[in-house]
Amino acid sequence: MKHSRCVNTFLNRLGAFGLLGALCGCANLEPDMSKSAPDAATPVGFLVRTNYQGWADSILVSNGRVEAIIVPAIGRVMQFRQVGQTEGPFWENESLFGQEPNPASTNWLNFGGDKTWPAPQGEWGFITPREWPPPAGFDAVPVEATVDGWKVKLVSPVDPHYGIRTIREISLAVDAPVMTIVTTYEKVEGDAVMASVWVITQLKEPLVACARVSHTSIYREGFQLMSEESPPSLRVQDGILRIRRDPKAPHKVGMDVGSLLWVGETEMLRIDSSRLPQQTYPDRGASAEIYTNPDPLRYVELEVLGPVKKMVPGTRIQRRSTYTLLPRTELDPELDIRKELLR
Repeated sequence: MKHSRCVNTFLNRLGAFGLLGALCGCANLEPDMSKSAPDAATPVGFLVRTNYQGWADSILVSNGRVEAIIVPAIGRVMQFRQVGQTEGPFWENESLFGQEPNPASTNWLNFGGDKTWPAPQGEWGFITPREWPPPAGFDAVPVEATVDGWKVKLVSPVDPHYGIRTIREISLAVDAPVMTIVTTYEKVEGDAVMASVWVITQLKEPLVACARVSHTSIYREGFQLMSEESPPSLRVQDGILRIRRDPKAPHKVGMDVGSLLWVGETEMLRIDSSRLPQQTYPDRGASAEIYTNPDPLRYVELEVLGPVKKMVPGTRIQRRSTYTLLPRTELDPELDIRKELLR
C-alpha cells in the first residue's frame, strides 16, 4: 500500500502550505480561499484518481478526516479509513489485487470491500441460471464512475436476468468521520421481479461485532439464527447482541434493527440504515445481518437490507447507509460498546 501512503503524505504537505489547489484533480473543501495558509488543524479535502492495489482509475476522496477508496474496475468501495492511516477496517483480499472480475466464472471472486447484491438470495436460482455465485451484473462487472463535486457515482450495466442496474452515490461529510452511500436499484427491462437492496460490507476480524436488540423485536430472542449451528461466542446481555468470528465454521444471525457495530483494537465502525415500519423484509424479516467467515479468510460481514418490493420497468428502490469511524477511548471494549449502543 505504498502508493496510498505517498498520496497522503504528499497531499498533507501541500495542504499545510496552502498549495493543494495546484494539484490537478484536487479541490479544497473550505469555501473561504482568502487565507494563504490554512491553520494546521483545518481539515483539507481532496479527490484524486489513482492506481489502487493494481486497479487503475480508482478514486480516493478525502474530507481531511477520513477517506474512501472506490474501485470502479470491480464495482466496490474497497476501503474507508482515517486520514494518515495506510489501512482501515474494510477487509481486502490480497490474493486478488489487480485482478479483473469475470462474469462467466463459476467460482466467486471474493475481492472484499463494500458491495450490493439483490435479496432474497433464495431467488437467485429462479431468476438467473445459477444459485451461486451472485448475479454477475451486481457483483462481477466493472462499473462507470462519474464525479460531481465531492460525490462519486457508480453505475452498473443492466443485469441481463434481473433487468436491473445499480446506482451507488458515495459522499463524505464535510467535517466528520462519516461516509454515506445511497444505493438505488433501477428496473430497466424484463419481467417483474421481487427484490430488496442488500448492502454487504466485508470487514477485518474484529474483537467483536454487535448490535442493540430491538425492544419490539419480531424474534423471540431478539435475533434469528441463519446458519445451521449457533455461533459459540453468541451472547445477548443488557440488550446487546455480541458475536466473534469462529475460525472453524461460518455463522450468521439476522436482526430487525437498523444499526450494526464493528469493534477493533483502536477504532469502531458503525453502520446505520434505518428499518422502516410495516414493511416486508427478506430473510424472514431481517433488516440487518452479521456473518462471520472461518479460516483462512479472516473477515466478517455487516449487512443491511431494505424492504422487498415488486419491480417492473420504471421502478426504483433505494437504501441509504451511513458509515461512521469512531475512536476507541476505553481500555475495556465493553465500555465503548455500551457508550455507543446504549446512549
